[in-house]
Amino acid sequence: MNSFHAFSTSHFVMLALFVAGIWPVVRLGRRYHDDPHSPAARRVSRIFAIAIPCFTIPLQLVDLLPGQYSFRSSLPLQLCDLAWIVATLALWTHHRYVVALTYYWGLVLTTQALITPSLTTGFPSPKFIAFWGSHILIVWAAIFLVFGLGLAPRWRDYATTVATTAAWAVTVYVFNVAASTNYGYLNAKPASASLLDFLGPWPTYVVAEIAIIATVWALMTWPWERVRRARAASPTPPASAPSGSSR
Repeated sequence: MNSFHAFSTSHFVMLALFVAGIWPVVRLGRRYHDDPHSPAARRVSRIFAIAIPCFTIPLQLVDLLPGQYSFRSSLPLQLCDLAWIVATLALWTHHRYVVALTYYWGLVLTTQALITPSLTTGFPSPKFIAFWGSHILIVWAAIFLVFGLGLAPRWRDYATTVATTAAWAVTVYVFNVAASTNYGYLNAKPASASLLDFLGPWPTYVVAEIAIIATVWALMTWPWERVRRARAASPTPPASAPSGSSR
């Protein structure tokens, strides 16, 4: 079976596929932008939602098979393990809480997994297909929901996402300490190259990562709030006079 190497031909092919799909995903969402909660919009969104577990659930099952299972890596404690569930719920329900989580986690954290994948097996292994299918669909889901359907976040969505992520980080860190694991790379850097290599040793890189992510998420919220306030401040055009009315 082929092994996977970062920035190899197969890596660039998958990145090209991801980029090529961004505009079609936006266009698909824009078709329903005026009424994102219409039956037609929900039907398309839910078909999208079903596609995500079609990739992720087989990957979870493979990780639990004898010879594949590892207590240190197979438990569904990584943020991406939550991100696919959140993205599926966001597509299915359009609830603002899970839509916001998908937006922030997908565009900032899941994209890191696309750039520096923690993957050892190459194409055409099931793990390779499931990894790329699930991660690409999570990011596409965020793009579809926010840039396509227009379900943009607000500051309170930013706050709930930061709080949810902090709760996950504290919980997983405590588990790592108790179980001698390293889920979320909260206790040590990954063995493979990653963006964390530029942020110094532990715990400096954890603090820096938190600050950077919180800042980036704030910058991802600010333009939507500006647009929303500008629309709210714009005067409502006067209603036109009925046909045949006197002047």
